[in-house]
Parts: sequence; structure tokens; C-alpha cells
Amino acid sequence: MSGAPERSRREIRIAADNRRLLLRLGISAVVMFGFGFLLVPFYEKICEVTGINNLLKPDIAAVSNTQIDTSRTVLVQFDANLHDLPWRFHPLQRSVSVHPGELVHIAYEVVNTRAEPITGQAVPSYGPLVAGQYFRKMDCFCFTQQTLAPGERRTMPVVFVLDPALPADVTTITLSYTFFELQGRRAATATSTAAATKADES
Repeated sequence: MSGAPERSRREIRIAADNRRLLLRLGISAVVMFGFGFLLVPFYEKICEVTGINNLLKPDIAAVSNTQIDTSRTVLVQFDANLHDLPWRFHPLQRSVSVHPGELVHIAYEVVNTRAEPITGQAVPSYGPLVAGQYFRKMDCFCFTQQTLAPGERRTMPVVFVLDPALPADVTTITLSYTFFELQGRRAATATSTAAATKADES
């Protein structure tokens, strides 16, 4: 007879544990969603405060700049990185020599190697850091999120001008992009589904 009450207490304890687990998983899903959603805007705010670059919109003012400094050239190198993202990503040319004030067109290529759509956001950085203040982009894939279908290959242009006010001692610039996966929604959905399944099984 004592077995039934014991089983009842055990079932109540298991149900309580499952509720706590469900709550933890739900909180984790919200945190992951928030992190994935806020990662890039947080970076953009830092850039806005520090003046590192203008990520959100093209530098329209640079289009009207027709002053080309033919007395010097600057070597611009291109780099590509992925942060936990199942894509292939590389520049179509590794470097170009340009005159400050000259309009330059280059491109990167990206491939989604996963069998599902993925959205990513590219974040630029510059070396030396001071070069970011003189790097004027009119067109860039980093201005918007990029969603690639399964297996999709995409060529993404970058159009830029180096401000002629670039310090004379800067003779080489590295433009580097890092792609981050915007996975908050997917992570939240997957975690919530797992939590619901666990609760149903109990």
C-alpha cells in the first residue's frame, strides 16, 4: 500500500523538475534570441560612438568627391572571416592599388554549404584602425543582412573611395569582413521545441 503514495510523490517531484527544466530552457531560448538579435546592433552602436566606421548606410558625400590624388597609391588588401557560420567566404581579388579619391569596385563571394536557409551579417574592420575614418563605402553587402538559400552562391560587390585626406604615412590598408550568423530565431525555436517535447514525454 505504501508503494502507491511513494510513486505519487515521485511523480509530483518529477513533474516539478520538468517544470523547472522547461522554465530554464524557455529563459535560455529568450537569452539566445536576444543575443543573436542584438549582437550586430550592439557592434553598430560601438562604431557610431567611436567613429570607427559607418556601417548602416552608404557614404553618399564621397560620390561627389572627384579629387583624385595621382601623386600616390595605396595598397588595399581584402580579408574574409566566418564566425561559427557554415559558409564559404572569400574576396574575388586579394588586393588592389588605388589612388586616394579613385572610385574602386571589388567583390566577395559567399556560399551557403548547409541544407537550410541561413541569414548572416557582415561586420567590417580596418587595419590600421585609423584607416576606417577615411574609407568611404558607396555600396557594400555589409549594409544589409544576407539570407542565402541552401547551396546558394552569391557575388557581393563593394564600391569604395579612399578619402584624399588619408594620412600620407598610411600606404597599406586591410579591409576585413567577418560574417556572423543571425541565428537567434532559429535557436529560440529549436530550444522551445526541445523543451515542449521534454515536457510532453514526462
